[in-house]
Amino acid sequence: MEKKRAIKTGNSGAEEQFVQLFCEVFGAEQGEYVYMQFPFLDIYGKHRTIDYAFCCSKGRIAVEIDGMTWHDPSKVSEDKYEDDLLKQNSMVNEGWKVFRWTDRQVLRTPDRVKDELVTFFGYAPKLFLMEDGMPQQQGEVFVLKDHQREALENLAKMRKENKTIAMLYEATGTGKTVTAVKDAKEVGERTLFLAHTKELLYQATAQFDRLWPEVPVGEFFENHRDTEQFIICASVQLLSRNLEAFSPDDFGYIIVDECHHAAAQSYQRVLSYFKPYFTLGLTATPERADGEDLLDTFVNVAHKLDIKSAVEIGALAPVRCIRIKTNIDMRDVRINGFRYNALDLESKIRVPDRNQLIVDTWLEYVQNKPTVVFCTSVSHAEEVAQRFCTCGIEARSVSGRTNPEKRKEILRDYENGRIPVLCACDLLNEGWDSPHTQILFMARPTMSRTIYMQQLGRGMRLCKGKDFLMVFDFVDNANLFNQPYSLHRLVGQNTYSPGALVLGTKKGMKWDQEMFKKGEKPDVLVDFPVNATDYEVVDLFNWQDEAAKMISQMEFVRRVNVQAETIERYLRDGRLIPDLEVPISEHRSFKYFKEETLKAYAKEYKWKLITNSNRKQVFMEMVQKMDMSYSYKPVLLKAILSNADEDGKVRLSDIVDYFRDFYEKRRASGLIVEKRNCIYTREGYTDKEAERNILANPFKRFQDMNMMRHTKTMGIIQMDQSVWKRLTPEEKEEIVRICDEKLDSYYEKLEKKAEEGQ
Repeated sequence: MEKKRAIKTGNSGAEEQFVQLFCEVFGAEQGEYVYMQFPFLDIYGKHRTIDYAFCCSKGRIAVEIDGMTWHDPSKVSEDKYEDDLLKQNSMVNEGWKVFRWTDRQVLRTPDRVKDELVTFFGYAPKLFLMEDGMPQQQGEVFVLKDHQREALENLAKMRKENKTIAMLYEATGTGKTVTAVKDAKEVGERTLFLAHTKELLYQATAQFDRLWPEVPVGEFFENHRDTEQFIICASVQLLSRNLEAFSPDDFGYIIVDECHHAAAQSYQRVLSYFKPYFTLGLTATPERADGEDLLDTFVNVAHKLDIKSAVEIGALAPVRCIRIKTNIDMRDVRINGFRYNALDLESKIRVPDRNQLIVDTWLEYVQNKPTVVFCTSVSHAEEVAQRFCTCGIEARSVSGRTNPEKRKEILRDYENGRIPVLCACDLLNEGWDSPHTQILFMARPTMSRTIYMQQLGRGMRLCKGKDFLMVFDFVDNANLFNQPYSLHRLVGQNTYSPGALVLGTKKGMKWDQEMFKKGEKPDVLVDFPVNATDYEVVDLFNWQDEAAKMISQMEFVRRVNVQAETIERYLRDGRLIPDLEVPISEHRSFKYFKEETLKAYAKEYKWKLITNSNRKQVFMEMVQKMDMSYSYKPVLLKAILSNADEDGKVRLSDIVDYFRDFYEKRRASGLIVEKRNCIYTREGYTDKEAERNILANPFKRFQDMNMMRHTKTMGIIQMDQSVWKRLTPEEKEEIVRICDEKLDSYYEKLEKKAEEGQ
């Protein structure tokens, strides 16, 4: 029987739509954390790509958007179907959480996809960079002997040598926790102490109180949920399930007691999430005295170095930059949150004049140094390579479309110096980088920080005879909100001298700056026709960075005790003026507010301010002061507490069942059920009627206060995470007690009225 073969229809429309849905759900400012066409290796070493990838407190997330045929085993060959399974299994094996939608779902049922995104990742997940390709932290092992002073001196010396992780083995049976506390105090950064038993945590709390009494100590274990104190002693099991309670950069120093457990998933989630200045692992002497195996495990689990730190310690090559101005006008190129409209971008970038400028720049500045030119598309890469060849320069285009054997041959010829120029659009996706590369041409405009960093990383590997990487940024004319990334914007450097260091060691940067200040060109630039006296101020305005400091319209609604519809109406009427408005299209924009603006409007319109830190308190006050026209609110709260999972999610159908049971038991016991006009007083009402009643009355008040959310297409009601995760078992019992008291009081009044009516 002939195998069926899937014909892959272009789903770029679905991918564009997914970007839009992501922005609508989580905010366009979060787009810088999303990787498109993210590379990884399957278990057989084959290069693969993930449509969209990002990292949050739940771990690494892979999102695949495919045509219907790719999900149907009856419409693809057996080999293709099994290959897809291998890809997914390989992702799961590497710790990815994999989510898949079809293009039809994305295009035809966008509200359902948005609801599912919220259900899977929460209302406002914290996203962060995966630091793909960055070097691991550097660590060292030493044994704690009798002299703590010597241990503290060793730790200080390690930090001066740019070590970021230490492993401390206890040889004498005492002292390692004391040493850790004293070293943390010496560093003076906010500190997290991790352990897996309450006994270890109580001991650590006592040591911090004794040795570092100047700062407050908080507990994040058992029923304690302290998040604000300078020192936090936390259970790794509890913290790994509640990472969203903290930001990745909340702690500068992390101590991990009994760190031989670091390979456990709970430890991996915590250590890969936080980005401290220094991490110290404590353990008893292992079977291997040198402990290098454990150090390797610890380093692998911890987050990777950021790009600036990696260059400063000499793990990556220094980077210089030359900016090349083009005459291309990108001001009317549409954006979709964090991505250019592909058709708009192609029509602007794929023009002969700009392609020729790329070649002319290489001829003027580069002089046969190994060069990678990043292009916008396969066609663009082919056109640029052809233009190089026309000018007598051996250049080749490479992409995912290139025959694998041919691609290997081209890359081999490039590494051996037979081809000086590679033109690539998706070479990133092949997991390839080249220490041999000395020059990068950033000829692909991108609004994605992640794409720019991936491109940059391909040339930053160290190589003998390579003093630095030279980046050529091709700077097109753009408007305030669709400016592409450049090296200077990436690192936040607002002054530009042609060829000057942008990333380097502290000593190298200082020496370089002094040379340019004197109007002298460093010797390493002798081959580059740049003028040391040229100087320019770079506009670093980046709306994503600005928005990250502000409050989005979605967050504005969560921060005040009014409905989303009210905020929308005030914006339309001009009663609310955003501090930053980002136009996405002719009829759409994202709006952001400064903290002081929010407070001013709250004061002007007498709105109550709500933050993540006081949201639980506000919720508890709502419960305590619950006004009751009917009995519904306490019944809803008890239904949620009886049925919710660990994330505060409960099926609406389970709430309906709880309501039915509650009122039917009253009826069966001969008690007053409710007021006469209530549906529960009559028989034969449907589940749909009960749903409408629940959503219209008790639920809406909690929804208006952003304490609960209804995911319609999923049939789920979820408590706000900043409330649910902070509720202790005792507080949940207190809520049930208050609800019972409210119900007793309510029915006493009903019974009294009934008696008076008789």
